[in-house]
Amino acid sequence: MGTEPEPERPVRPATASDADLAAELLDAFNREFDTPTPGPRVLAARLRRLLAGEHFLVLLGGAPAVGVAVVSFRPSLWYAGPVATLDELYVRPEMRGQRYGHALLDAACRLAGERGAGSLEINVDGEDVDARRFYEAHGFTNFEPGAPEPMFYYYRELD
Repeated sequence: MGTEPEPERPVRPATASDADLAAELLDAFNREFDTPTPGPRVLAARLRRLLAGEHFLVLLGGAPAVGVAVVSFRPSLWYAGPVATLDELYVRPEMRGQRYGHALLDAACRLAGERGAGSLEINVDGEDVDARRFYEAHGFTNFEPGAPEPMFYYYRELD
């Protein structure tokens, strides 16, 4: 017998009317990992504003949605198009292992490419081995070609 085809994991771009749902998922993400969050109401208001522009993309995975991906775009000197950054990727814990994350990441890569992005960047905590393994399995690397050491990400919060 042949193998069963893998069930489809629908992914769609969010609209302003999806802001509350996306905000709830993003808030749950931060709470799961004990990361500060301004709460779903504040996030929903920000999402509505950002989704109205052209530099921001939110994807919802599943029907009903069980995951979210957030991609931002910025101009780049080094590419003809923008650089995309996967700011967030979250799947509800009880739905993990069912390829929703794969579907969201694949859609984020495809849509960023369709918008002309020259690269898609992701910031991952060093100790998050599972996330690092997930992204590396999808072709992401933290080594520039020929470099012996990995790249690092630095940041500084501004008041």
